[in-house]
Amino acid sequence: METKTNISTNIKEATKDAHVALEKQVVQRLKSIRANADYAAFLKYFYAYFNHVEKAIAPYITESLLPDYKDRRNSSYIKNDILALGSAMEDLPATTVPTIDNHVKALGALYVMEGSIMGGSIIVKMLEKGGITDGVSFFSGYGEATGPMWGKFVAVMNREAITDTQQADMIRTANETFEHFSKVFEGSSAAPTAGASLAPSVSTGA
Repeated sequence: METKTNISTNIKEATKDAHVALEKQVVQRLKSIRANADYAAFLKYFYAYFNHVEKAIAPYITESLLPDYKDRRNSSYIKNDILALGSAMEDLPATTVPTIDNHVKALGALYVMEGSIMGGSIIVKMLEKGGITDGVSFFSGYGEATGPMWGKFVAVMNREAITDTQQADMIRTANETFEHFSKVFEGSSAAPTAGASLAPSVSTGA
């Protein structure tokens, strides 16, 4: 049975609670930033988690599925920001990610990562008010291309999540992606749902 409603109209509302829970964790950490070292420590949460998710979705986000994937933000931007702040790639938090075994679930996880750019400008402004201006390449996103880049990604989501089962898989994985990220900020490696785990080390890189 095919659905008549695009996934893009459902997934935002369906992941609202998990999104808000993660946002609270992020804002709490942002408010405690007083210096470049604090900001670098904050970025390590993003780097460790995004890098882990990227590895989990890598087998499924192919060039034929998302042709411009190589041009999109990834954890290498975060790594560069951390280094620009004078910090090193060590003391990374442990992370867990959802179980991802097909391209629809991979797109659900990527929805969270790509969606994070929408609030990037707000984070940059919060940092500027605290006197932090270095290491913002990741949160600066795509600049004027932000809208078109998001539109292209949403079009792929809508194209690939056609059936009720596919939409349910994409929404569930997006929710789990938010939830696992929240766990990283809570300082716990315990996963809310079953999934792969990884304890990043200095050698973990993009």
